[in-house]
Amino acid sequence: MRFFSDNAAAAHPKVLEAIAEANRLDTAYDGDEWSRRLDGAFSELFGTEVRAFWVTTGTAANCLALAALCPPYRAILCHKDAHIEVDEAGAPGFFTGGAKLILLDGEGAKLTPVAIEEACDRIRNDVHQVQPAAISITNATEYGLVYRADEVAAIGALAKKRGLALHMDGARLANAVASNGVSPADLTWRAGVDALSFGFVKNGGLNAEALILFRTELAEEIAVRRKRAGHLLSKGRYLAAQLLAMLDGDLWLDNARAANAAAQQLAEAAADRLVYRVEANELFLKVTDDEAQRLRSMGFDFYEWGPGEIRFVTSWDQQPAAVEKLAAALARL
Repeated sequence: MRFFSDNAAAAHPKVLEAIAEANRLDTAYDGDEWSRRLDGAFSELFGTEVRAFWVTTGTAANCLALAALCPPYRAILCHKDAHIEVDEAGAPGFFTGGAKLILLDGEGAKLTPVAIEEACDRIRNDVHQVQPAAISITNATEYGLVYRADEVAAIGALAKKRGLALHMDGARLANAVASNGVSPADLTWRAGVDALSFGFVKNGGLNAEALILFRTELAEEIAVRRKRAGHLLSKGRYLAAQLLAMLDGDLWLDNARAANAAAQQLAEAAADRLVYRVEANELFLKVTDDEAQRLRSMGFDFYEWGPGEIRFVTSWDQQPAAVEKLAAALARL
């Protein structure tokens, strides 16, 4: 009964069907009929003109976007536990050609306008210190907390005032949208986001993620950078077909709602063991070593986050019976 990571979830049958349907001769790279439809499909979803690019990983989506928003000699403000700092093996510096990450604190891996403003104020405006060019936030965060639309808008307003670009790591944006009950537009471009990595692999995709540009003038640069980074697949139609299948009928949102609902069921059972509120599909619990071992002996797979803390992640395809058994086990601890 696996609750280790939504990265390990199955691909949705409709995604596999879309790949099979695309398995025929067409133009190479991104000139095929599926790739040509992406801009229109995502523009319709967000209610504004966007440019959409497929890539194979969230790391590539994040770092290609940041490379277009931040020059090598400037910096990106992010949380100290952000994925781009902790889990991308220096890729932001590699893709940007040397840009610095300035690490900030904040409960549950969330940034606040106050923390960002204070960090900016500490940087002298001279050639001896690296000046910031962008802010990067994650929604939902690395601890499963969700930025509300007004919270993103407050950061977006500060970014505009400071002349900074705003990037959003949306590896679990679907879960954030499902949790907020607002449109994806309200959580992104209407709140000031310039570029977004929109995750699909965790939510039912196979190997396709979307890089969304709300600043469409950056599209030409992203196209060149994607090729140079080795992410321009010759048969890109298989990635585009996945993204279109997920958008069709709001499958991406239905999947996220299913994962969030499973997490809420577990949250009710975990009660005061929760380290953070459960707002998406991740749970962080306080347990003893003996309790963690008891859960493992019952067949539950999860991540040991640190001393006395474990993490469960629910997926779109989580089996109800497994969720019920885990909820019962947590309630009995």
